[in-house]
Amino acid sequence: MMFKTFVKGKAACSAARAPALAPAVPCHAGRRPVRVVCEAAATSPTPVAPKPEPSPAPAATTPTAHEAPKKERAPVTDDQVSALHAQLKRAMAAQLEYATFRQDQVDEIFRAAAEAANAARIPLAKMAVEETRMGVVEDKVVKNHFASEFIYNKYKHTKTCGVIEEDVSGGIQKVAEPVGVIAGIVPTTNPTSTAIFKALLSLKTRNALVLCPHPRAAKSTIAAARIVRDAAVAAGAPEEIISWVETPSLPVSQALMQAPEISLILATGGPAMVRAAYSSGNPSLGVGAGNTPALIDETADVQMAVSSIMLSKTFDNGVICASEQSVVVVSKLYDAVRAEFVRRGAYFLTEEDKVKVRAGVLIDGRLNPNIVGQSIPKLAELFGIKVPQGTKVLIGEVEKIGDAEPLSQEKLCPILAMYKARDFEDGLDKAHSLIMYGGAGHTSVLYTNHLNEPHIRAFQTRVKTVRILINTPASQGAIGDLYNFHLDPSLTLGCGTWGSTSVSTNVGPQHLLNVKTVTARRENMLWFRVPPKIYFKGGCLEVALRDLAGKSRAFVVTDKPLFDLGYADKVTHILDSINVHHQVFYHVTPDPTLACIEAGLKEILEFKPDVIIAMGGGSPMDAAKIMWLMYECPETRFDGLAMRFMDIRKRVYEVPELGKKATMVCIPTTSGTGSEVTPFSVVTDERLGAKFPLADYALTPNMAIVDPQLVLNIPKKLTAWGGIDALTHALESYVSVCATEYTRGLSREAISLLFKYLPRAYANGANDYEAREKVHYAATIAGMAFANAFLGICHSLAHKLGAAFHVPHGLANAALISHVIRYNATDAPAKQAAFPQYQYPQAKKHYAELATMLELGGTTQDEKVIKLIEAVENLKKQCDVPPTIKEILDDPNKDVEYLARLETLAEEAFDDQCTGANPRYPLIADLKQIYIDAHEAPILPLKNLEFFSRV
Repeated sequence: MMFKTFVKGKAACSAARAPALAPAVPCHAGRRPVRVVCEAAATSPTPVAPKPEPSPAPAATTPTAHEAPKKERAPVTDDQVSALHAQLKRAMAAQLEYATFRQDQVDEIFRAAAEAANAARIPLAKMAVEETRMGVVEDKVVKNHFASEFIYNKYKHTKTCGVIEEDVSGGIQKVAEPVGVIAGIVPTTNPTSTAIFKALLSLKTRNALVLCPHPRAAKSTIAAARIVRDAAVAAGAPEEIISWVETPSLPVSQALMQAPEISLILATGGPAMVRAAYSSGNPSLGVGAGNTPALIDETADVQMAVSSIMLSKTFDNGVICASEQSVVVVSKLYDAVRAEFVRRGAYFLTEEDKVKVRAGVLIDGRLNPNIVGQSIPKLAELFGIKVPQGTKVLIGEVEKIGDAEPLSQEKLCPILAMYKARDFEDGLDKAHSLIMYGGAGHTSVLYTNHLNEPHIRAFQTRVKTVRILINTPASQGAIGDLYNFHLDPSLTLGCGTWGSTSVSTNVGPQHLLNVKTVTARRENMLWFRVPPKIYFKGGCLEVALRDLAGKSRAFVVTDKPLFDLGYADKVTHILDSINVHHQVFYHVTPDPTLACIEAGLKEILEFKPDVIIAMGGGSPMDAAKIMWLMYECPETRFDGLAMRFMDIRKRVYEVPELGKKATMVCIPTTSGTGSEVTPFSVVTDERLGAKFPLADYALTPNMAIVDPQLVLNIPKKLTAWGGIDALTHALESYVSVCATEYTRGLSREAISLLFKYLPRAYANGANDYEAREKVHYAATIAGMAFANAFLGICHSLAHKLGAAFHVPHGLANAALISHVIRYNATDAPAKQAAFPQYQYPQAKKHYAELATMLELGGTTQDEKVIKLIEAVENLKKQCDVPPTIKEILDDPNKDVEYLARLETLAEEAFDDQCTGANPRYPLIADLKQIYIDAHEAPILPLKNLEFFSRV
């Protein structure tokens, strides 16, 4: 095969991103031109200031401190060429068949593929890190989640088949047709999320996709592609609609790009590959390199600015091309910003350190591929420097911009350059210079007062980037739909003509114009949803149930102990008086299973009620909610409902509003779960031995009846466990990233009531009506708080502990809550949850507020939080709750099993639905350490709040 070289444009990506490619030959005679989309991704380009363009770097080999010697590569054999063209012909045939599909067929395939990719996000992330030795598993989980959930959510209703837009009066009609077979070159830095993203977009647009993985990431890329392909085919897509090169290499990728069967190239890679794409002689849509500066002016919120930069720069060890590379700070705030960086875990390089780091960042004038996506300990080892334990980012204070200062270029790892500007104008000049040195067109960030329109206008006018982010972390902000819902979600970021591309926004279905986009950080609309009717006070049961007059058939769901004690009779007697026919299902077991729900649903389908009444603790209410759902929407899939989501409004699986067939009434007979007012249900899949916390506002009951007379005789253990469960609800919802003024007042009231009345309710039982009443109300009040603010990792950990070792839920929460408070109570977490309302870490302050409210003493925030933990532990002691998991298990054999299963428990807890709202985004190792700490010994005495993971 002959290759003819063309030279055009500048290098946009670095050699570590994908195999370097020789320039493409001109398009073959008699076929339509090839359109080329080149996606910037994962390692730094050689800066593109006006200077000679470097020659292509060799393909990556075993990492060394110096550039590897060039390799001689065997050309593609005739057999390989024949096999490739045969594969492409099969892809063409599949695409021609797929092009005839209707929009509803395509949308179903798109949904099925997104769900499959979403479900595999953790194993794919682990596989990618293990194979490439780059990045962070937990962050790659987020990228995989984003590539499936957010892309699906954005484009699920987009028309891509046939007539997609029509103006009858104007005589305009737009018709969508697929381009054909797409070649996708995938980088080593994002081997799974990029594959998912490209595959989903191809499926949505009725194109065939042939992926060529990076040789050092082939296993994980192919695994991701296979998952999407299998789901698409199962949903009805042609067999060869997505395929891949099994044994990728430079010559094979060259042959793929130049094959006449290819209609479009989605390429991610280094300078030579980019030149090959741009020099094909065909129209191209492309992206470029990033060298993102963050300018902090004198009106900025320092904590938010530093927190956002740290959140972004530490994400996946800095491999995102949009991540901040330099920070420019006006002199007035420089010292405050520097101090905040130190407080948050940054280490400022000494002059000796900077000499070593400069030498390690560049090797022979090129970015050292060995530093890409590496952790701070690994970087310190490579550079030969010492940094404090817990360091998250290295910062070099520098002055120069350009070839003379290696730290001024793109560094795809947790390293930042920091510049002091005389004033805002000088800061603008420095930001502009950094952009034009190596990131023209890509991304820039301004931190300022959101009302400072003059500075925002000056910044957006001066900088030449198509993404201008205001008060937003660059990595998460640039990809869209996280910190501003109007910026399209994408893993392919255009740079406009400034970056030598023709796409000036985030790549999606259509991109024809340069569009200069300014996106300011925005807080999304929040909500407060509770049952329309909540009855309370002693004796309210009869009054509330009489409100059901006019209904004809009531299905009562409870458990056998309550049925045997006559609790169901209290309900049916009232129903008889208002002429409502009834049937009682009393087979709900603790931790209700799918089998239990199916048994109840079978009776419901025969009885056809117009009201469902759940009476009991959390188990009957949780079971009844799912029975209600399955009765109203029999097509509901449990696996879809159980699917994790990052944002409840963006979930892949949607649940319609309920209530068309039956009204849901919840009557709690225990004081703890709050399930009577929440949209949550916890169900156990007995086949897997796992608990699934299900969440959807469609599950919110229509009526809650909170009658203290029903809980007067709760056993002491259930009083204690339920009370601590309610306390955990209040504590976690108070510090949740979704907490608001509407929920914190409820959390505070519940906490105050529980500390005051739970010991009395436990000690005195039915003899202390006031205490029973207040604890019962506190549980419902805490339920309303966490129904809208969500929970955190204490519940994530407790769900898995309870499912694995049959520990009652409230008791599991009790064992873990103090350790979680200590874990969350930091102003400098290793990772912060990404939610636009949560501007910077505030959990410590909020815990201290609770200590002040409870008059626990302490002067500093740390002292107050320790006092709060002591108060929680004292409350547990008053209720005879064991202080450790070891005492709760009380079995040496279970201890051995518990310690052996910690890794699995921690990983499952990380994937629990409650984890996302925790203020400190946890590493799996952190969760494992909390399990260890909670098992070994009581948390008291506690001298400080430091948390160190030994895992």
